[in-house]
Amino acid sequence: MNGSLHSSPSVVDIKLKRGPAGLGFNIVGGVDQQYVVNDSGIYVSKIKGGGAAAMDGRLHEGDKILAVINGFKLEDLTHLAAVELFRTAGEDVELRVLKKLLIVGGSFGLREFTQLRYDDQKIRKGLDPSLAAKVNVEKQSVMLEEEYKKIKEMNLDKWKNIRGPRPWEDSRAYQEQQRPKQDTKG
Repeated sequence: MNGSLHSSPSVVDIKLKRGPAGLGFNIVGGVDQQYVVNDSGIYVSKIKGGGAAAMDGRLHEGDKILAVINGFKLEDLTHLAAVELFRTAGEDVELRVLKKLLIVGGSFGLREFTQLRYDDQKIRKGLDPSLAAKVNVEKQSVMLEEEYKKIKEMNLDKWKNIRGPRPWEDSRAYQEQQRPKQDTKG
């Protein structure tokens, strides 16, 4: 397996204002077409670019919609009944959403984390101030010429290629074994 997956649910209330393209998301699920095994809930299947949900940024694909306007629960509804409820919900729609926080590892996790970070920065139109302070974005300008000069000034004749211990090797024993070899070469 190329990673791990853990989930931790949290409930969020989201208010959307219907735009020219509607609420800006598609749904799946219902008692007649379960999206998740043994769960007849209504889930977000797609966020439409430029729609109200995309502009808000809090609703994501895979989120489970628990309730709509005035707490009307989306339990035991057919898919068509849920779609009709959203169509007739009016201009201001309040959703109660069950979000799942995914903690993943491996290449899948890296891709998902990168996408989440990109989406968050796009929504905020820049870096979080605390993150910007840590990174010092304005103060870190690296010029290729400066780095090239540093490399030219290095003494590569005395450079040694020292391999570290492999995961199955005892690091202390390996280091002690390598020290005499390095002393005789130098």
